[in-house]
Amino acid sequence: MKSFAIVAALLLATATVPAAIAQDKHSWDNLLRVKAKKMDAVYLLPQADFRGYTKVMLDPTQVAMRKDWKRDRNNETVGIFEDVTDRDVTRILTEARTGFEKLLREAYTKAGYQIVTEPAADVLRIETAVVDIDVEAPDTMSAGMTRVYTHEAGGAVLVVEARDSVTGAVLGRAVDGDTTGDLGPYLRNRATNTGEFEQLFSHWAKVSVDGLAELKQLSPVDAQGRLAKR
Repeated sequence: MKSFAIVAALLLATATVPAAIAQDKHSWDNLLRVKAKKMDAVYLLPQADFRGYTKVMLDPTQVAMRKDWKRDRNNETVGIFEDVTDRDVTRILTEARTGFEKLLREAYTKAGYQIVTEPAADVLRIETAVVDIDVEAPDTMSAGMTRVYTHEAGGAVLVVEARDSVTGAVLGRAVDGDTTGDLGPYLRNRATNTGEFEQLFSHWAKVSVDGLAELKQLSPVDAQGRLAKR
């Protein structure tokens, strides 16, 4: 998990998602960056073969807020709302972790994959991180009557890494940054924020499952023939 933690840390160090993607090289841990339609960046191991994987191990999802999110939120709303506390941050991260893990598990189960906890030759290990989490108007559950309206609930960056569960070899990695749906000026509270982030997480879970299905069809992966534009 050490290398994956470093990946998430590097993404957190960037100011925006586009900047993070722009700084990516065309190879990453012997993976080649290939053309991608549903993710900002996808890296694959040349000749990786995903056809034999019929089960998955889903590691606990790593989560992290956008750098300086708490400070920025409190500076922007000084004298208007109650400050965001460490307890609020912990709650947001816990809800993000449990919510995404639930939707990811449901997506793989629905697609027919058995979810296991032990490595085997037919088991693909999936590591995920939801980082750079930015909640536009966090609900601090204050007693005041102030109402907040924003276009989006916020955004985040997803990192997905696929490994052979036995050898630990990295077969692929994908990165995607997105915001929640633009509903126009909309009242923000804990329920609406949760609902919009659930939609984003559900989309990412489906993209992860669909991506594995596509990789199975393309195996063994001709990464050289699918190189992204330099």
